Amino acid sequence: MKVGVLALQGAFREHEKILDACGVEAAQVRKPQQLDNVSALIIPGGESTTIGKLLIEFQLFESIVKLGREGLPIFGTCAGLIMMAREIAGSAQPRLGLMDICVERNAFGRQADSFEASLEIPAIGEQPFQAVFIRAPYIIETGSGVEVLARFQEKIVFARQGRLLAAAFHPELTGDLRVHQYFLEKCVKAT
Repeated sequence: MKVGVLALQGAFREHEKILDACGVEAAQVRKPQQLDNVSALIIPGGESTTIGKLLIEFQLFESIVKLGREGLPIFGTCAGLIMMAREIAGSAQPRLGLMDICVERNAFGRQADSFEASLEIPAIGEQPFQAVFIRAPYIIETGSGVEVLARFQEKIVFARQGRLLAAAFHPELTGDLRVHQYFLEKCVKAT
C-alpha cells in the first residue's frame, strides 16, 4: 500500500514520518499522474486558500475531485478539512466539496491562539488523544452520512464520511499514531 501526501504546502513531511512509523509507504504528490500509484491521499494542514490556488495551478484539483467521488480514501487535516468541505462559511474560495460538511475557518482564533487539547475519541481507543490546534477550523454542520468522531467544547473537530476522514487538528504533529492508523484501517484497508 502506498499513501499519497499532497506536497504543495504545509506539514506534508510530518505526515510522511507518521505513515512510515505506521509501516506504510508514503509518496509526495505534486502532479496529477502521481495520483495513479496511490491507494489513498492525505491533504495536510497549511493555508486553505493557498492550497486551493495551488491545486488549480498544478492541475490537481479536478483529478482529486474525480478520484474522491470514485472512492479514493482521503484524509484532510486542518486546512485539508476545509478543502474537503461542501461549504465554507462566508467564503467562496475553491474547495473540493467531497465531504458533506460546512466548516468555519480559523474558528478558534488566530495563530497566537493555537493550543493543545485532550480529546476523547472512542473510535481510536479509551486513552485521550493530545490534539494540536493551529488556526483551526471546526465543522458547523454535517450531512446525514457523516459520523462525528470527536468534539472540542461542543464543536465538531473530527468526522468521517465513508472513505473520507477530516480532522480540525494536526495529528501529524504528535507521536501518537492512532488517528493515522484509524484512517488506514477504516478508510483505506476497508476499500
